[in-house]
Amino acid sequence: MKKLLIPFLVLFLLMPFGIALAQPAQKLISVVISPDHSNWEYKIKQEAKFSVQVFKSQVLLDNVTVDYELGPEAFPSVKKQNVVLKDGKTELKASLKEPGFLRCRVVAKVDGKEYEGLATVAYEAEKIRPTTPDPKDFDLFWSNSIDEARKTPLDPTMVLVPEKCTSSLNVYHVSFQNDMRGSRVYGMLSVPVKPGKYPAVLLVPGAGIRPYGGSNMGEDIISLEIGIHGIPVNLPQELYNSLASGALRNYNGINKNDRDNHYYKRVYLGCVRAVDFIYSLPEFDGATVGVTGGSQGGALSIITAGLDSRIKFLAAFYPALSDFAGYLNNRAGGWPHYYKNTKPQPNEVETLSYFDVVNFASRVKALGWYSWGYNDVVCPPTSMHAAYNVIKAPKDLHLYLETGHWTFPEQNSARISWIRNQCKK
Repeated sequence: MKKLLIPFLVLFLLMPFGIALAQPAQKLISVVISPDHSNWEYKIKQEAKFSVQVFKSQVLLDNVTVDYELGPEAFPSVKKQNVVLKDGKTELKASLKEPGFLRCRVVAKVDGKEYEGLATVAYEAEKIRPTTPDPKDFDLFWSNSIDEARKTPLDPTMVLVPEKCTSSLNVYHVSFQNDMRGSRVYGMLSVPVKPGKYPAVLLVPGAGIRPYGGSNMGEDIISLEIGIHGIPVNLPQELYNSLASGALRNYNGINKNDRDNHYYKRVYLGCVRAVDFIYSLPEFDGATVGVTGGSQGGALSIITAGLDSRIKFLAAFYPALSDFAGYLNNRAGGWPHYYKNTKPQPNEVETLSYFDVVNFASRVKALGWYSWGYNDVVCPPTSMHAAYNVIKAPKDLHLYLETGHWTFPEQNSARISWIRNQCKK
C-alpha cells in the first residue's frame, strides 16, 4: 500500500471528463489556514497548531472580524464569534484523543460578506474503522439479487450518434435491461473504429440527474458512461431539471428502510449489468475492464468492484455513501448524511448496511487508485478512510491535502494516466 501526499498546488484550469469537479474560483478575501505539520498528520493527543491569516490583495487585512470553529469534523467542540484580528492573523490549537480528523474552520466577515477557510488534519487516520455493521447474509443477498437480475435478458440497443463520432471512435447512445423487464440502463458508448479487441472502462456518475455526452479514455479503449436513473441520457436539460425537483428529488432516500426496494438496489445491480453489457461487445478483449467515478461515482466504483470480480482495476475520487452510521457514533458519516440531523426509522440502519460502501470495500479484489483531500465537507475524510482502511486489495491513496469536494487538473490527469496504464497490461 502506498500513500502519496501532494500538497499546495495552485492552478486554475477546468477538469476534463465529467466525474472530476473543477477547482473553486478565487475570492476577493483569502482565509489561509496552515497546520504546523507539512503532511497534515498528527499522533493521538499531539497538539496541532493552525496559523490563520486573512488576506486582501495578497496583504494581511488589519482589524478583520472572524468566527471560528475547532474540533472533530462535523462535531466542533470550540466555537467563537466576532473575534477581531488586529493584524489579520492568529494561531489556534487543539488535539484529538482518538483516530479521526480535526478541523479548523474560520469565516472572515468583510463588507457584509463572508469568506471561509478550512484546514483539516489527520490523527492516525489509518486506524479508523467502520461503524456500520456488516450483515451476515450480505453476500447471499447480493449474489441472489444479481442472479435474479440476470434472468432478465440484456436486450441491448445501440444508436450511432454521428455528431459525437471521431475518426478513431464511434459513439453510440445505448441501453440494456437491468433487473426486470422494462427497467433499463442508458449510457454513451465509445468504441474504437479500428478493428480489434480492446480493454474497457466503465464510467459511473456522481450524484444528480443530468444528460451525458460520452466521456472516453482514449482511441484504444472502449468507454461506457452510464446514467443510473433508468432514463435516456441524451434528452434536453429541462427534463432532468424537472425530475431533479420532482419525481427524483432526494432519490437517495427512497425506501431506505426496505432492502428489496431501496433506490440504490437497482442502481448497484445496473452497474453489474453494465459489465455484462461490456462483455457482450464483440470489440471487448474479454478480460480487461475497469471502473472509475467521483463522489457517488467513487462509491459506485468501489461497489461495482466489490460485487463483480471481473473488475480488474478501479479509480475513485472522494467516494460517497460510506459509513452512514458514523453520525450515530458521534463522528462524521458519509454523503448523503442520513443521520446528521435526523434519527433513523425502524429497519433503516440494518437496511442501509447492505448499501454502505464500507461493506463493499472489504470485498474488493481489484487493484485500486484512490484520491481525495482532507477538507471535503460533502464526503468527510473520516467516512472515506473508514472504507479505504478495510480494502485488502493492492491500493494507492493519492492525497491532495487541501482539496475539498473538487480536484486539481493534475489530480485528474494522474487518474487518467493510471487507468490507461492498467489498460495496457
